[in-house]
Amino acid sequence: MAVNLELNQRDTGKQTISPAQAKKAVIAGTFGNIMEWYDWAIYGYFAPVIGQLFFPATDALASLLLSFAVFAVGFIMRPLGALFFGPYSDRVGRKKALSLAVILMGISTFVMGILPTYEQIGILAPILLVIARLVQGLSAGGEWGSGTSFIVEYAPESKRGFYGSWQQFSTGAGLLVGSVVATVFTTIFSPQELSAWGWRIPFLLGIIVGIVGLYLRMRIDETPKYKEIAKDTKVSKKPLLDTLKNHPKEILIAIGFTIHWTVSYYLLLTYMPTYISKVVNLPMSLSLLSNVIVITFFISLVPVMGWLSDRLGRKPVLISSTIGFALLSYPLFSLIEHSSFVIILLSQMLLAIFEAAYSGPGPAAIAEVFPTKIRASALSVGYNISVAAFGGTAPFIATYLISATGDNTSPTYYVIACAVISMLVLFGIKETYKEPLK
Repeated sequence: MAVNLELNQRDTGKQTISPAQAKKAVIAGTFGNIMEWYDWAIYGYFAPVIGQLFFPATDALASLLLSFAVFAVGFIMRPLGALFFGPYSDRVGRKKALSLAVILMGISTFVMGILPTYEQIGILAPILLVIARLVQGLSAGGEWGSGTSFIVEYAPESKRGFYGSWQQFSTGAGLLVGSVVATVFTTIFSPQELSAWGWRIPFLLGIIVGIVGLYLRMRIDETPKYKEIAKDTKVSKKPLLDTLKNHPKEILIAIGFTIHWTVSYYLLLTYMPTYISKVVNLPMSLSLLSNVIVITFFISLVPVMGWLSDRLGRKPVLISSTIGFALLSYPLFSLIEHSSFVIILLSQMLLAIFEAAYSGPGPAAIAEVFPTKIRASALSVGYNISVAAFGGTAPFIATYLISATGDNTSPTYYVIACAVISMLVLFGIKETYKEPLK
């Protein structure tokens, strides 16, 4: 399918947006998101190395658990980031919120790259690491709601699924860039070189990433939908209060909607390299290579699934994802545990198809629930609460379940339960793909 981000020239009622302006805005928005999610993801890929350097323990599994606990700590800050950035975006605009978010992410990632280790400064090392991760979480919490609002509000009504899918494409692309970097570094450096200094370089690149992302976002225009309500003085002065007071049911829907999405996403695309290397005992370089291939395959399908939801509806595509994970997670994890590299890769790719079926229509489907004047606040709060509670803790829970039960397939029970919860939510919500944005 040819990817076409061109918009027909259209009148918002207050201004006319040319195809060139819209294309520039969507590309800049997604590219900035790639930059930010590279910064966010790189920690997950180097978690085994970070665990050894910042949380030394006689038990390698204990170090890994502590490292993933810090990974989860970043997610705890996401609701706080949502509480700040969501209302900020609804009050002053999507552009300013997105620019501030990328600055915080670039600086905090760079700081991680220059931190002394536990051997050098003792307990202060993990404390500083946690603080840097908290700032990353604050930034990531502000990114999703504003970024999704930005892209969906630029989309033609008949293409919101396709346009919204590029938000998730760019998130996956950021993970892909991080995965490629991790794969290259674990291949060209020995384990000793990687532990001594090699792991720092991907984090130090965070400052460049931040500068590029900021440059792109400062050059984009505000969304036509937001300009329209701003011109008519319909901008909410207290968007967070308006959201909590007038849309509590919709926030609960957003939380339930996101549970399956975030758990399956982070287990498949972030945790899986660690699972394959530590549990299946494949070399780290091979597990990262499979992850690069899987993420590439995944992001290539995301726009296709978004496009499909513009034709079939959001719900059929989304529900197919929950059914796929509920039925196939256990048998595929069993295959991964006892198979060759090729079978492991094919199993991951099959799961990636169902992950793309949720990630493609997901941004548009959840954005269509809320009106423009509080959309960024509502998306930020509902989505990030779910991500913090379920997604950020997913690698930790998966590692703990294996440790506690001795069953390497035990993480699938968590995946299946989350898929069923979101499936029930989907059956209860209204189809919105043919309706205008509120």
